[in-house]
Amino acid sequence: MSSDQPAVAYLREHREDIVDLAATLVGHDTQNPPGDTRELASWVESFFSDLGVETERVASDPTKPNLVATLPGATDRTLALLGHLDTVPFEADEWTRDPLGEREGDRLYGRGATDMKGAVAAMLAVAKAYVETETIPATNLVFAFVSDEEVAGKAGLPTLLDRRGLSADACVIGETTCEGDRHSVTVADRGSIWLELEAAGTAAHGSRPILGANAIHRLYGAVRDIESTLGDYRFEFDPAVRALVEESAEYYAPRFGEDAARELFERPSANLGVLSGGDRVNVVPAAARAKLDIRVTAGVETEAVLDAVREVVAGHDGVEISDADWSVGTFEDPDGPLANAVGSVASGVTGGRVYRRSATGGGDAKRMRNAGVPTVEFGLGTETAHATDEFTTVEALAGNAEVYARLPDELLRQFDSGTRTFDSTDVSPAGTTPSRRGRRENNSR
Repeated sequence: MSSDQPAVAYLREHREDIVDLAATLVGHDTQNPPGDTRELASWVESFFSDLGVETERVASDPTKPNLVATLPGATDRTLALLGHLDTVPFEADEWTRDPLGEREGDRLYGRGATDMKGAVAAMLAVAKAYVETETIPATNLVFAFVSDEEVAGKAGLPTLLDRRGLSADACVIGETTCEGDRHSVTVADRGSIWLELEAAGTAAHGSRPILGANAIHRLYGAVRDIESTLGDYRFEFDPAVRALVEESAEYYAPRFGEDAARELFERPSANLGVLSGGDRVNVVPAAARAKLDIRVTAGVETEAVLDAVREVVAGHDGVEISDADWSVGTFEDPDGPLANAVGSVASGVTGGRVYRRSATGGGDAKRMRNAGVPTVEFGLGTETAHATDEFTTVEALAGNAEVYARLPDELLRQFDSGTRTFDSTDVSPAGTTPSRRGRRENNSR
């Protein structure tokens, strides 16, 4: 990587300006719910206008606009930098710092500082650096900022994709992907099954339970059998996914433990999030309901796991699946141009190893991949996302800006050279990114 790129040199000379940008973004209250980002979106529009760059506003809900701005590049390749403007809520009286922004030393506190207004500030700083230095990026640079991400709402990226589209050769989302001194680029998400079970029983007086059929017992028996079946389930992976699983397990091992980290990706995980039934202690409950969150590693057919669950439920009298909302995990080739470009640049900036791993959940990256845009996540930050006294650091803000600024050149080089640096396979990104969208089935309708 060249050390004298004008945009990078500009960013290094204006580190404090990046912090000021982040402080300004954090100073706008965009808690979701309610998720009103109008004032912040207008400020971002003004920022780009001052640079002489036009923005396009796309909205299905006027209180939750999405913005797109483009810097023309030297080639016909396009890199999209994607961020979200909303944050999770906060309780101000639980904070020891101002949740709308407080600087102390090298830390900037505030809701959204690390998730992800800090990364958005870095992206804005990159746009300004290219404009102020009159440098044309190696690729077209599309800056896309969406609302409604924190609640997975339709007014955000779904609206942008449906009403405008977002065409790019590659996309980087600025979610924080680094924990402590472990840096990573997230190249995959997991598939999910959100399952609702209902059980019917027969009511009876609590003193005579033999005269009734306890719906909670029936339901919990089914849940335990589902958990047991999934505990014995083992995935089979192709070489590309196997390499990704190994890298992911190694990344998460210090936090989860080596065995737990591996199990998280080798088999489905299941969480019983809701269990309800009955309304009086002296009555045998006639109805019960449960909700399960099941996660499946990318490269695995989610519906095959769902079929196994259906078979278990079918063996329990009085229990049925009333609703199932599921999606397929998606991933980029960990040895493809995008992953290699981000990994190379990030390693050069941080001076350390950059893992290529799967997220434990899913989000906007899944939507982008399902829309046909190769997408990864990368962001330096802290482990305080969604927490009280959330903060980021000056080093993280400056590092993100430098990574994003360097990416166009490195991405173009990777596309042109086809060089691979990761011990994976020759499976192409297109071949490893399933395009199936989430499915929903509801037996009660």
